[in-house]
Amino acid sequence: MTEDHIPMTRDEYDGLKAKIDHMQSVLMIEVTKRVAAARDMGDLSENAEYHAAREDQGILQAKINHLKNELSRADIIDLNHVAKDVVAFGAQVRVKDLDLDEEETYFLVGPGKEDFSTNRILTSSPIGKGLLGKKKGDIAEIQVPMGTLRYKIVGINFGE
Repeated sequence: MTEDHIPMTRDEYDGLKAKIDHMQSVLMIEVTKRVAAARDMGDLSENAEYHAAREDQGILQAKINHLKNELSRADIIDLNHVAKDVVAFGAQVRVKDLDLDEEETYFLVGPGKEDFSTNRILTSSPIGKGLLGKKKGDIAEIQVPMGTLRYKIVGINFGE
């Protein structure tokens, strides 16, 4: 998987597709009607409603384009066919920080699903990359801006 690919499950892919469809077939039609209604009000140079509707239309189109780009780069991962003893996308990884003697659990996710407050980290992040491919008992030495993290893989689980 290259940097350009975005790992996601089939459900995430289908959800993204449904979101794009809703934006195009419902939201874009609504905003286009607003543009048309505002245009009918007359002088466009001083028509705040028209300019606001056009701006909303542009923002919505940019969001649609962004999501379509993500969809085009999707790398669908079937978690049922992932080796359960190796750290990979979708894994819940329990590690022991060998320097602080503390345990931490990370969830390896794709773009848009990261949430640092719940330890959901990107597979493309330094920690995510350092954990990928490791097995229980392996030591991961990960270069981060503040130095080197040393983690021992304590457990790997798929599915929360």
